[in-house]
Amino acid sequence: MLTLEQVERVMGAATVAAEAAGVAMNIAVLDEAAQLKAFVRMDGALLGSIDVALGKARTSALFRMNTEAVFEFCKPGGPSFGLENTNGGLVVFAGGCPLIDEAGTVIGAIGVSGGSPDQDGEVALNAAKTLL
Repeated sequence: MLTLEQVERVMGAATVAAEAAGVAMNIAVLDEAAQLKAFVRMDGALLGSIDVALGKARTSALFRMNTEAVFEFCKPGGPSFGLENTNGGLVVFAGGCPLIDEAGTVIGAIGVSGGSPDQDGEVALNAAKTLL
C-alpha cells in the first residue's frame, strides 16, 4: 500500500527535481489501483499538461512499467500496435514510472508533464527512486 509518507516523499523529490531543471510541471501520484493519491500543478505549469501527467501515471500504474517502455509495444511494427488506444487512451512517452517499494512490489505510479519528454522522464525516475 502506498502510504501518505511515501507520497509526500515522492512529490517532494519531483518538485525539487523540476525546480532544478527550471521547469514548472504537473505531478500526479496514483496508487496501485491507478487511483489518485496526490496531484500538484506547480506555479506556471501548462494547463494542457495536467491531463498528460495524469495519463502518464495511469499508463504506468496499469502496465507496471515506465511509459516509454509501453511505447515499445504499441509503436508501428511493435507487438501490440495500437495499444495506446486502449484503456481510454494511454500516454506512451517518457514521464511515467511505477513506484516500487523496498520489497520490489509496485505500489503506485508517478506521472510528470510540463517539460520535454527527457526532462519529464528524469524527474519521474528520480522521484520514484526515493522509495528504494
